[in-house]
Amino acid sequence: MSIYLEVFIFGALLGLPFLYETRPAFGYCLKFFLYSLVVMFNSLILIPVFLLRPKSVLNLIVASYFCRWITHVIGVKWMLRNGNRLSVQEPCIIVSNHQSSLDVLGMFQIWSTMGRCTVIAKKGIFWAWPFGLAAWLAGLVFIPRVKTKSEQAKAVLNSAVEEAAKKQTKVWIFPEGTRKNTGQIHEFKKGAFHSAICSQLPITPIVFSRYYFLQRHPMKFDPGTVIIHVLEPISTKGLTLDDLDELTERVYKKMEKVFEEINRELEVAGKMPKVLQYFTYEKMN
Repeated sequence: MSIYLEVFIFGALLGLPFLYETRPAFGYCLKFFLYSLVVMFNSLILIPVFLLRPKSVLNLIVASYFCRWITHVIGVKWMLRNGNRLSVQEPCIIVSNHQSSLDVLGMFQIWSTMGRCTVIAKKGIFWAWPFGLAAWLAGLVFIPRVKTKSEQAKAVLNSAVEEAAKKQTKVWIFPEGTRKNTGQIHEFKKGAFHSAICSQLPITPIVFSRYYFLQRHPMKFDPGTVIIHVLEPISTKGLTLDDLDELTERVYKKMEKVFEEINRELEVAGKMPKVLQYFTYEKMN
């Protein structure tokens, strides 16, 4: 029986490259499986380390070093632009578009540049253990679903931003809420901008170029390149809640314009610029 099992395993391993090359859906599932496996496994081994300084956002920098190498395996390259704007160790609210769970992998690439930074996440993610527990120990802030408990979510968000300001920590928020890889930036919820005005913290917009190499219907996950473009911080000094709608729209328009520009750039470059490594840091001009 053991011989048959060995033959079966050997045959299965020989068939993997064939399936990967001829069945895009297989490659899609395999890459996400490996990505999730690495994150979950690293979460498990890092929990004891995080317990040494629970709720410290510096744990997120440690986690990024452990997890970001998986980008080499799944074939996604990253280019950080204007990273100097992130390296300033002052509190701010970071807002970015949200296309896929790969956004987290992109964040892992730049966490050492950001320094002290936490993330606002949906409360349901906490229960995805061991990742959720590790994330909580690393200082992530979980808020309830806005539709059901909007006032509670707003209070948690404002409290997190206030605490971050005291500790000179950046707060990363996805104002679209739900991730959508549709080739556009969707309408922003106003929570991040409400908190920015109340705390008088600047807003630093970050735009991820479109994941043109990733599709759910039909499933496809090809090698690809992502530009992470950091925009100039937008001051909220002197703004009041009367300016909330105008501020939200202004940030949206700026991010939408950059999103279109960097997508067009990748298209002109054939979407896979040969000069890019798995991660490059393009200095601010």
